[in-house]
Amino acid sequence: MHTIKRFLESPPLIPPPTAWYLSDIAESRGKQELFTRQSPQRLRVLREHALVESAVSSNRMEGVIVENARVATVVFGKSLLHDRNEEEIRGYRDALRLIHDKGKDLEVSEDTIRRLHALTRAGIGDAGRYKLKDGDIIEKHADGRIRIRFRPLSAENTPRAMTGLVSNWNPGVEDRRIPLPILMAAWNLDFLCIHPFRDGNGRVSRLLMLLQCYHLGLEVGLYISLERHIEENKERYYEALEASSRGWHESRHDPWPYINFVLYTIKTAYKEFEERVDNMTSPRGAKTDLVLSAVRSFPGSFSLSDLERACPGVSRDMIRHVLKKLKTNGEVSVSGRGPGARWEKR
Repeated sequence: MHTIKRFLESPPLIPPPTAWYLSDIAESRGKQELFTRQSPQRLRVLREHALVESAVSSNRMEGVIVENARVATVVFGKSLLHDRNEEEIRGYRDALRLIHDKGKDLEVSEDTIRRLHALTRAGIGDAGRYKLKDGDIIEKHADGRIRIRFRPLSAENTPRAMTGLVSNWNPGVEDRRIPLPILMAAWNLDFLCIHPFRDGNGRVSRLLMLLQCYHLGLEVGLYISLERHIEENKERYYEALEASSRGWHESRHDPWPYINFVLYTIKTAYKEFEERVDNMTSPRGAKTDLVLSAVRSFPGSFSLSDLERACPGVSRDMIRHVLKKLKTNGEVSVSGRGPGARWEKR
């Protein structure tokens, strides 16, 4: 509300680092269109992989976790679920599929926002309904200390603020005076500061980011999990969000730390997308390439469990098969036996 309203009233002076991110993203978007035309079959496995990673990473940031062995069943299967965590992860999967299936035809509206929230909360409790009570965002330390990180908008003012925020999206897109990736990041910051739901705001914000990227033609989130990139940099994410939310209520905040983090996330996702497409030799070898890419990304030794976390949706047998080939070729060595064995690149 405050960020996007300020930008629409007076287009901002763009800092140099932000301009560099915009340039890189624009270049990558052109490559995206080329890849999707030339390699549609190769990208199918990437889409499946991104779906799993997004559902797992976004929920894991909120403390919603399932066993590695259950991930593929929860995300792709139809079997009965074991607990509340699995219900929420499958709900997030359903929200992702809605966005991927509808894409640009799914409006950024209050109905859509409530629907996404209802899906991520698996339709339980206050799913799909704005908060009824005020609540602060609390940071808890290991020694028991508690700190108020941010005080969101009051429950009383939330419906009006959400109506205003949603009503600014389309005019902002049509205005064209503000670079659209900046507009999207500013809108996302305002959503998080309003904090419209009692719980699940972070997950909905990441889904909305994905949806708005679709609207802007930035479809990298279909193939590379934006949520995983945010989780891998979550300390930087929380620091940027705290820095940009300070003074938000008075519209005296600095939105650029958070905007730059969002643009950095999109840029790094595009970089990974290009690398993975370049490395894929055939549809049959796509899952093998995912495992190889994960192996190469580890800075030091790693375990079978580390690889399973990095490659959700790839079976343990497939991972073992790839490791065996790498060992035979002398590319990795192993110490110990069983799932706890440590692998190392040579």
